Amino acid sequence: MPFDQNPGSCPVVLTPSRRQGVRRSLLLALTATLLPAVLPAAAAEQAGGAIAGGKPIRILVGAPPGGTTDTLARAVGQEMARILGQPVVVENRPGAGGNIAADMVAKSEPDGTTLLMSFTSHTINATLYRKLPFDPIADFTPITLVASVPSVLVANPSLPANNVSELIQLARSRPGKLNFGIGALGSSLHMAGDMFKMMTGTYIVNIPYKGTTPAVTDLLAGQVDLMFGSTLNVLPHIKAGRLKALGVTSPKPLPQLPGVAPIGATVKGFESNAWFGLFGPAGLPPEITRAVYQAARKGLQAPAVAKRLETDGADAVGSAPDEFAAFVREDVKRWAKVVRYSGATVE
Repeated sequence: MPFDQNPGSCPVVLTPSRRQGVRRSLLLALTATLLPAVLPAAAAEQAGGAIAGGKPIRILVGAPPGGTTDTLARAVGQEMARILGQPVVVENRPGAGGNIAADMVAKSEPDGTTLLMSFTSHTINATLYRKLPFDPIADFTPITLVASVPSVLVANPSLPANNVSELIQLARSRPGKLNFGIGALGSSLHMAGDMFKMMTGTYIVNIPYKGTTPAVTDLLAGQVDLMFGSTLNVLPHIKAGRLKALGVTSPKPLPQLPGVAPIGATVKGFESNAWFGLFGPAGLPPEITRAVYQAARKGLQAPAVAKRLETDGADAVGSAPDEFAAFVREDVKRWAKVVRYSGATVE
């Protein structure tokens, strides 16, 4: 009986050419089986080589040392160095709402050795500044949205309003009599206040300060009535009873502030989170963008970084480059409406 009619009943005879074909098939099958396990290590090895042959990577921060942007850049950068196998250093270049650092990165070589850890002002400044030395969208390669931080609408305990609904009623009954403490012109906290006024049709006066700390100090002393503050700055005072929380800017309640409702529950559509993201200059090659993104995303999962984020009341994001790019474009449009409403401009 020919072999092809009943192959199970007859011995299989392999010619040299057939043996070679079988070996090739087995090798391909083995490669397909092992490839998923090998890829992460291979990708990491390639990433180190892809980023300028392992040269040091600089992450520029447009804020002074010690703030959330700086500490987040250092925590993530340390993990990126470990994952990529090359040095990562953080350089602080504060000034002009983050524009000095951003301009340096925009004009740097697109080889992955100069990156920017930026924050919400990156998209606010697109409208706030009459003229910028760079285009916040066209001159950068978005890599990943690292984290977001909600803020809290707080009031001096003497203010006769205990929630957002009561505040709106009070502000409408006293137009121009209440005020917001503003820690920095053009900041996300400043714009959160103007967004609140725009969406509620209230008139609340802005009182500008040179920094968040003096604004909080005057709020505690009753010199100003209200303020949007980060959880890092106001949470201790809320817990001590020196400030009262009227609402949070996140779409959901914060576990640190049980019983404090989101502002959006009363003012439909209101949401305002400070964000922190990693950028490269325009023209960053896709393989470098991907390598930096993967390293940053893995770094966010490290216990030390998770603890840092928890301390600052931040939520890790780690979005893909294309998602972050879409976010940046939409955020520029969103804040443009608020900036124009506020009338704020910077030369």
